[in-house]
Amino acid sequence: MRVLLLGPYPPPHGGVQNNLLSIHDLLRKKGFSSQIVNITRFRSTEREGVFHPKNWFQLLVLLLRLRYDIIHLHIGGTVTPRLLALSFLCCMMPRSKAVLTFHSGGYPASKEGRSARPRSFRGFVFRRFDRIIGVNREIVELFHRFGVPEEKVRLILPHALSLEPPSHGLPERLDAFYRLHRPVLLTVGGLEPEYDLAIQIEALGVVRVQHPGAGLVIIGSGSLEPDLRRAIGSTPYARDILLCGDVPHEDTLLAMRVCDVFLRTTRFDGDSVAVREAMHFGVPVIATDTGMRPAGVRLVPVGEPRALEHTIALQLEQPTVPRTTAESNEENIEAVLALYDELMGEAGNR
Repeated sequence: MRVLLLGPYPPPHGGVQNNLLSIHDLLRKKGFSSQIVNITRFRSTEREGVFHPKNWFQLLVLLLRLRYDIIHLHIGGTVTPRLLALSFLCCMMPRSKAVLTFHSGGYPASKEGRSARPRSFRGFVFRRFDRIIGVNREIVELFHRFGVPEEKVRLILPHALSLEPPSHGLPERLDAFYRLHRPVLLTVGGLEPEYDLAIQIEALGVVRVQHPGAGLVIIGSGSLEPDLRRAIGSTPYARDILLCGDVPHEDTLLAMRVCDVFLRTTRFDGDSVAVREAMHFGVPVIATDTGMRPAGVRLVPVGEPRALEHTIALQLEQPTVPRTTAESNEENIEAVLALYDELMGEAGNR
């Protein structure tokens, strides 16, 4: 079995990137062929089997030149004309099966998502895929509204695999911040409007009334970085907020493992990999209630800073207990490989 994975390749290390890498690593671990084509503008160091086309022509050449039985596209956010064209192209590749994983938690409720119908070009393209994976039930129902047959759509949560932090310590900048602050609140995600980071910055000021040593670490990059830096700089506790930018995934896991509370204040979300990674290490998680959080998360309403402040205070009042790391669970990634096997069986029966 030869698989070609198309999607965002780190950096940054977001949920979609980690899910794609988890599939890639497990395929190779089991002795299958797996290659990745990065479809974002971000470029990392060269790695065997990972390609970074600079334009549509280079992408098309790769799709025609590489050998694969299954092409698996990973997208999220919104369905732009560019992504729709790429989806159609994947479905047109000869002698291969096409799979789509749609990762966005907010698209089904958007104006575009609510207008989903079979008699649309989007519906026409999505029905060309041999299988579609949704990371929550809302996304699965969305593709049913596009007219994709039920047997073609699967619900598979996007768990990551590599959850062991490195043996070395935190990077110097993070280590210095952690040494000077307790408790440390941590968030990992994009610096974009949907992550609602302003309420975390505001909440820290209230938390510091009872916990003067408290600090907030924000890991991630995005279009709001200049605005967030200005907002942080306008607070009297600017030195107690560390805006890190992108951090290697292994260092992010280590920062997560030793923080006191993990925050996720998204306005909408899928089944967040970052939330599950924090829970894997036994870290308390406070997240906005998007209707798809795992059990054990303290939930707050979307966009309500007072509720966030109150819930952080309640969490910090809890007695400290020894943390236990859960065993890594490959079940969800195995489900993706089982779907590949199913498609290979269909191809062999033709």
